[in-house]
Amino acid sequence: MTTAFGVTHTLAHGVNGKAIDIYRPGAADPGSLPTVLLWHGRGPDERDVLQPLAETAARLGAAVLVPDWRSDAPDGGRAHLLDSLEFAREYAASPGGGADHLVLAGWSAGGPAAVAIALRPDLVGGWRPMAALSIAARYDWPSRTTGNSPLNDLARTSAAAVPVWLVHGTTDVVVENQHSQEFADALHGRGWPIHLEEPDTHHAGVVMTEYVPDLDRCRPTTTHHALLGGTHTARLLTHAAGLTTAPA
Repeated sequence: MTTAFGVTHTLAHGVNGKAIDIYRPGAADPGSLPTVLLWHGRGPDERDVLQPLAETAARLGAAVLVPDWRSDAPDGGRAHLLDSLEFAREYAASPGGGADHLVLAGWSAGGPAAVAIALRPDLVGGWRPMAALSIAARYDWPSRTTGNSPLNDLARTSAAAVPVWLVHGTTDVVVENQHSQEFADALHGRGWPIHLEEPDTHHAGVVMTEYVPDLDRCRPTTTHHALLGGTHTARLLTHAAGLTTAPA
């Protein structure tokens, strides 16, 4: 266990053996914390990429769980993602975990996977997150959890609506922000509570990182726009969990 910047970090493992980082405010009563399950993008086992965002959200008062998963698994990572959801649900409901509610969130390929669960509760025994949050994603491709695009799942779902938060950088050239705008319009048209935020940063900056071609992965950065964009995303995560007011 390590503590830095007032955040307690512990390492757990899911039923499939995948590592799960747990970040909590260091001095908080564990039973009082809402829980956020945060999925990384398609890079295999890249939970460390989301460390800056998770630590920032934890400083704002949430317990944030960041699991590894592999998009190159035969099922595209579906079993890893669903196993981590089972772990997070048990953690959120346990006396030593967080409060008995859970926000489901993800970045890039992890975002549609999270939103799709809210649209298809039949795949998880009817369970519903208190909110779903997707960061820098597109919604016309099959999600890693349902195998259908969130747009198609939305058109077919009869599930009761839950709040959906979308975050997308205005200068994202990896996934253009029009994808989030179009999905927000579709959600609004179906009567789902939808909040779209567009901070002035790029695909990696919205989670407080930068892409390094030589490494073929993202790493933390102190670039001004990324610090602002990532902090904005962290505040939205905790606001979705009922903790803070939304950023201006």
